[in-house]
Amino acid sequence: MKRLALFFTLFISSCSVVPKISTSERSDQGIISNGKILATAYHQRAAEYRALCLQAYNVAHARVDELVKENTTKPKAIITDIDETVLNNSPYQAHQALENKDYEQATWTQWTTMANADTIPGAFSFLTYANSKGIEIFYITNRNESEREGTLKNLQKFNFPNADNAHLFLRDNVSSKEGRRKNIEATHEVVMLLGDNLSDFSFLFDAKNSNERMKNVNASSAAFGNRFIILPNITYGDWESSLYDFNYSLTMQQKDSVIKSKLISY
Repeated sequence: MKRLALFFTLFISSCSVVPKISTSERSDQGIISNGKILATAYHQRAAEYRALCLQAYNVAHARVDELVKENTTKPKAIITDIDETVLNNSPYQAHQALENKDYEQATWTQWTTMANADTIPGAFSFLTYANSKGIEIFYITNRNESEREGTLKNLQKFNFPNADNAHLFLRDNVSSKEGRRKNIEATHEVVMLLGDNLSDFSFLFDAKNSNERMKNVNASSAAFGNRFIILPNITYGDWESSLYDFNYSLTMQQKDSVIKSKLISY
C-alpha cells in the first residue's frame, strides 16, 4: 500500500512540473521575433501569398498589352525593385527570425553574396514578356554597391532580361530612389513601376509617417494597377519603419512596445 501511495505521489509531482524557460526563450516571445516568423511562414507557405503575386503580375501583363500600342518619343521602359518584387529573400528572413534577430547588414550581405534567392511568383515570366514587346527592364534596388556581383549573379541565374550593369542601379548616397528614376526617365519613357514598397514608386512616400503614407496612397489611387504595380510584403519595409519614425536604433523590445501602442483595439 505504501508503495502504491509513493507511486501516485511521484506521478502527480511529475505531471505538475513546469519546465523552466530560459531568458533567451522568453525573449523569443516578442512581437518582432514571433511576428517575423509568422510573416515569413505566410510568405513561404500561404497559397494566398502566391495568388497575390500572380494577381499583381497578371494585371501588369494586361497593362503591357495596352502600353505597347501607345506611341512614345523615347524607348519604353519598366523600372522594377528587386527584393520581394523579383527575388525572394524569405530564407534570410527565416534565418534571422529563428535566431531571434532582426535585419543586420553583415548577415544580409552574406546572403546576397550567395546569390541563392529564388524568384517571386510571376516575376520572370512577366518581365520576359514585357521585354519581348520591346520594353527595356531597369532594376533599382537599395542593395549596396558591394552587393552588385551577387545581385547580378542571382538575376542572371534565372536569365532575367537586361540583367547587366547598365540596367542595374544600386543604392548611392541616399536611400531615396527618385534620383535614379530621374536618370532613367532622361532617356526612356517609364511606362510602369514594380515594387513591394511605396517608395519604389514615388518620392511622395520617402520617409513619411504612416498617416502621410495613407494620405498619399489615397491621392495616388488611380495609379495602382495602372502605372504602379505593388507586390505583397508583410515581413519588412517602410510600412514597419514608419511606425518607429524610421528610428533604426531601437531595440527589438522597444519596437515591440511601439507596435503595441499603434494597434487599434476595442
